[in-house]
Amino acid sequence: MNHCQRAGLRMIMSRVSLACLVLLFFSLEASGGWLEQGSKLLGSMPQGVSNKKEPSTGDMSKAFKEALQIGSERVVGKLGKADGFNADPAIHIPLPAQLDTVKTVLGKAGMSGLLDDLELKMNRAAEAAAPRAKKLFLQAISEMTFQDVKTIYSGPEDSATRYFREKLTTSLTKDMTPIVDASLSQVGAVQAYDGAMGRYKAIPFVPDAKANLTQHVTEKGIAGIFYYLAKEEAAIRQNPARQTTDLLKRVFGK
Repeated sequence: MNHCQRAGLRMIMSRVSLACLVLLFFSLEASGGWLEQGSKLLGSMPQGVSNKKEPSTGDMSKAFKEALQIGSERVVGKLGKADGFNADPAIHIPLPAQLDTVKTVLGKAGMSGLLDDLELKMNRAAEAAAPRAKKLFLQAISEMTFQDVKTIYSGPEDSATRYFREKLTTSLTKDMTPIVDASLSQVGAVQAYDGAMGRYKAIPFVPDAKANLTQHVTEKGIAGIFYYLAKEEAAIRQNPARQTTDLLKRVFGK
C-alpha cells in the first residue's frame, strides 16, 4: 500500500470513529442521559479504575468505611459520657410505659422522687454501656463488602445507617444486653427500681406492675446510637468541615 492509499484509509477510519462517537452520544441521551450512564459505568468498574471526574470504586469503599468509622467514634464519644443520654431530649430514656401507673400512684403519695431517681440511673446505664458498641460497629464496617458500599454510595444520606440498623440490631441487642444489665446494677438502677416497687406494692389495692429495665434501656440506647449515627453520616456527606481526611474530601467534597 503506497503513501496516498494509507492516508486515504486513515481519513476513512477517522470519519468512522467520529460517526461512532456521535451515535454513542445520542444513544446515551436516549437511554437516560450521559451523566446517568457514566455513573452506571463507574459502578461496574473494577476496584482501582477511575476517570478524571469521579473517585475510583476502591476510593469509594475506603472513604465510606473511613467516614462510618469516624461517625461511630463521634457518636460513642458523645453518648458515652455523663448526660450523653440524660440531658439530650432527642434520646433521653423515659421510664417504661409499664411503670406509668406506679409513677402516678407514688406521685400522689409524695414519692415521685423514687422514680425520678430510677429514670436518671437508667440513662446513666445507657451512657456507661454506649462505648462498648464501638467495637461492634468497627467490626461491621470492616466486614462490609464492595457491593454493600456501592449500594450505600448511591443511596440517601442515611443509607449507611439503614444498612447498619438492618444488619446490626439483632447482634447489638444480643451483645449490649449483658452490658446494660451489668451497668444497671453498677449505677444503682436495679436498687432504685426495687425500692420504688417495694413502696408501690406496700400501698393497698394497687394493680400489679413490672418492667424489664434491661430490655427497655437496651432498645432505647441502640435507638439513640442510630439516631446520631444518621446525623453524622449526613454531616460527613454534606459538610466539608467534617471531612477530616484528604480521602473524604476527595470523595464527598462538593
